[in-house]
Amino acid sequence: MSSKFHTTISSNSIVIDIVEPHPNFPEIVQSVLTQVVKQKNLDQLREYGGVEGLASGLKTNLKHGINGDVEDISRRKEAFGSNTYRRSPKKNLFDFVLEALREPTSLIVLACAAVSLGLEIRQHGLKEGCYLNPNRYGGGSIFVTVFVVTAISAIVKFRQNRQFVKLSEVSNNIQVDVLRNGGEQKVPRSEIVVGDVVCLNNGDQIPADGLFIGGHSLLVDESSMTAETNPVEVDPSHNHNNPFLFSNTKVTSGNGRMLVTSVGMNTISIDSNEHTPLKYKLNKLTSSIGKVVLSVAFLVQVILLIRYFTGNQKDMNGNAEYNGSKTKAYDILNSVFDIIAAPVTILVDAIPGGLPVAVTLSLAHSMKRMMRDHAIIGKHTACETMGFATTICIDKTGTLTLNQMKVTMFWLGQDCIEEKGISSVATSVVELLHHGIGLNTTSSVNMSTSGSEFEFSGSPTEKAIVSWAVSELNLDMEGLKQSGEILHVEAFNSTKKQSGVLMRNKEQNTINLHIQGGAEMVLAMCSNYYDVSGTIKVLDDDERKIFDGIIQGMAASSLRCIALAHKQVPEEENEEGKKQIEGNCLTLLGLVGLMDACRPGVKEAVQEFQYAGVNVKMVTGDNIFTARAIATECGILKPNQDMESGAVVLGEQFRNYTPEERMEKVNNISVMARASPRDKLLMVQCLKQKGHVVAVIGDGTNDAPALKEADIGLLMGQGTKVAKECSDIIILDDSFRSVATVLRWGRCVCTNVQKFIQLQLTLTVTTLAINFVVSVSTGEVPLSAVELVWVNLISNTSGALALATEKPTKELMENPPVGRTKQLITNVMWRNLLSQALYQTSVLLTLQFKGEAIFKVSANVNDTLILNVLALCQVFNVIFLWKLENKNVFEGIHKNHLFLVIIGVTIAVQAVVVEFLKKVAGTERLNWWQWGVSVGFASVSWPIGWVVKWIPVPQKPFLLHPCHPPISHTSFSLTPLELDPVSG
Repeated sequence: MSSKFHTTISSNSIVIDIVEPHPNFPEIVQSVLTQVVKQKNLDQLREYGGVEGLASGLKTNLKHGINGDVEDISRRKEAFGSNTYRRSPKKNLFDFVLEALREPTSLIVLACAAVSLGLEIRQHGLKEGCYLNPNRYGGGSIFVTVFVVTAISAIVKFRQNRQFVKLSEVSNNIQVDVLRNGGEQKVPRSEIVVGDVVCLNNGDQIPADGLFIGGHSLLVDESSMTAETNPVEVDPSHNHNNPFLFSNTKVTSGNGRMLVTSVGMNTISIDSNEHTPLKYKLNKLTSSIGKVVLSVAFLVQVILLIRYFTGNQKDMNGNAEYNGSKTKAYDILNSVFDIIAAPVTILVDAIPGGLPVAVTLSLAHSMKRMMRDHAIIGKHTACETMGFATTICIDKTGTLTLNQMKVTMFWLGQDCIEEKGISSVATSVVELLHHGIGLNTTSSVNMSTSGSEFEFSGSPTEKAIVSWAVSELNLDMEGLKQSGEILHVEAFNSTKKQSGVLMRNKEQNTINLHIQGGAEMVLAMCSNYYDVSGTIKVLDDDERKIFDGIIQGMAASSLRCIALAHKQVPEEENEEGKKQIEGNCLTLLGLVGLMDACRPGVKEAVQEFQYAGVNVKMVTGDNIFTARAIATECGILKPNQDMESGAVVLGEQFRNYTPEERMEKVNNISVMARASPRDKLLMVQCLKQKGHVVAVIGDGTNDAPALKEADIGLLMGQGTKVAKECSDIIILDDSFRSVATVLRWGRCVCTNVQKFIQLQLTLTVTTLAINFVVSVSTGEVPLSAVELVWVNLISNTSGALALATEKPTKELMENPPVGRTKQLITNVMWRNLLSQALYQTSVLLTLQFKGEAIFKVSANVNDTLILNVLALCQVFNVIFLWKLENKNVFEGIHKNHLFLVIIGVTIAVQAVVVEFLKKVAGTERLNWWQWGVSVGFASVSWPIGWVVKWIPVPQKPFLLHPCHPPISHTSFSLTPLELDPVSG
């Protein structure tokens, strides 16, 4: 169909858009084609001639794909665009500086600074007015303060933006399977073009909008786009009549091929947002500090204005006394702005703007070191969040176990074939086993290049069963495919715990249904069973109890038990067009027991988590006996724990609880067996609502909803594409012990941030107290803007650098996790910072009021002495914070050479500022005695800290405030997802 018109109906009128097809594709109009898929318009699709008609218009062969040469790809990109998205222009550092300067606080301060600078120029002249006088609160000093603070903030945001861009570029290079020129190729997602035939498999993310061509049991999760909880079946031949596929949705079951109809900006894209516990707590902390600082600054301003307008008060520069009635207007304004500038400078400088710097530095250092420990951080926020984790939900297969399955036991009827040998089994039963194993699988068998052995591909369970059938049952896959015709396939899913195939036996001209899945579930659908001789026997209640005992015995030995069943389907049923695989009145073929050994070191890692106060919960699709056996072996369960204690539940039980019951019982659950993705997702949501910070470890598509919903998603090893996209951290060495290493690094980041908060708050409390007391008593502010900026730089840069370099220690795992609801500032931190702030305030106030008399120095030297003592106190406080709770702060400090270098460089720079930068900093040179006094005052903080650490503090926080961050839930599929029979 060729069309030049596209009709759009709005609420007020009908708008006709004129659209022209591209010369190379005269039968296709891109805008119309895009709307056909987006609006699922079947009528307009039929006008194009269906999928086949569209393929013809797009010059695509549905079996062989497009030509795929350079000219063909170029024409398609020219006509329909490329599979990339228009992004905002890359921001440079200057853009982030401008953003920081647009903050309301910065704008207010800059406005004050501009007016003050103008008045200074008018009063003192251009040269003197623009001169940066460190002893005067002028516009120049305010400008320096604002620009230094905003520059630090801009640099941090600039670095984070560059990391985000790099991650986006990596996602565009994900390889996609396409058909081109008759062969299957892998191309980057960004190189997909309209007309491409894309091969879709379980776990794939759909790379563009398109139409379904053909396949088996294709289910697609569209929840990220539509918020619908049910996966959508895609198949135009069924009653669903739904051939539409959308970009960024995920294949959750089955496989198929799609015709790409729209790419890039013509598709539907989804953005996401995230909140981390640390980010929320820091925002609350900064907000609270800002309110206190604002209150103090406002009070100081009111007092200074009252003192000025009541007369008998010097100006802020210490000049002549004012008389309000005789002063010129601009002198009054100048003095008023001097008075306003002082508290505003205090406001800007006292708010801990260095917190983002500390977090970024600590994260950068930790992420670099974690790479050496075999962990890749996909999202930089994941590392900080991991430090708050209170609960870890883990999958069994591939996480606790090696995911290297091997068949070790086979029961046919009530006989264990290991004892009798496969030669004793009837030929008819062996043939049925061949069909049930060889056709009901996604695994493939190929001869190795050497030609001496077979190579198997597919899921670990299917590879193990097919490998066993080839070696023990003499299964011939190639011959089997020639003798059998597959009529319908039902892929394995998490609800039924089974897969099925409907096939025609060409030799016997019969139709047979073969089922494979969880032993107890398949057994429940059987009414008969085969014995070794091939005789069919009735499966009555007594016989069923015997089989239940066999299954439980295998599970108690940590074996995964898979059942194989069969029934013959009458020809008339198939002719009626029945495509649903109905599992009832089956005949049991046998029970296969697969061994999957636990990973080395798993038990020790679980014990380490438990020692750290982190709850470990195993959520698996295995039956309850296997789950209990593995959990006991790994140390998750104690030998005496069982279902009666509530530690072990079935997924169905948990699902059927009322919301109140789930919330009540979820903390006590250690093992959930026969769990579906929905059950795992419900558990994560309940735990988050209870205030837990939840980490989920998985590797399969069935883990994707929980990985996405969790605060931290960890992927073990390679995993599926969907699992990778939903994960925040990838464990490269596929070792469960590396997860414990990630936890230690996460806690290290949180501890380093807490240390920096204590350092920053000590300085904030000290400067606020000094400025308030001195300004109220004398009308002057003791520390100039330049001095405040410098001391803050020492605290922010050197403190953050030094405290970010500490490695994780065993002591970190001894403390309980902070979690989502606990206060970030602990009572221990309050005790330490208030004691240090009280000491620093006392010393500096003594120097302010009595320093000139005690040390017999001039006012300028005394001011330099105050600055020097304040700066050195921060340096010595960094050393005191090296060990947050240890009484011996010097323990192991000699091993951290970088820490010592940073401290040494900071002291050296402070000496340069005092001795050689008089014109910039307004300082006076100090003699050796005065330097000794400065160091002596600063070093007293160590014995004070040692004494204070002996003072016990209560467990209940001193200051209580809401710190529970909003919990966002992920819209994800809650219904059957493709599930490897072993990856429960």
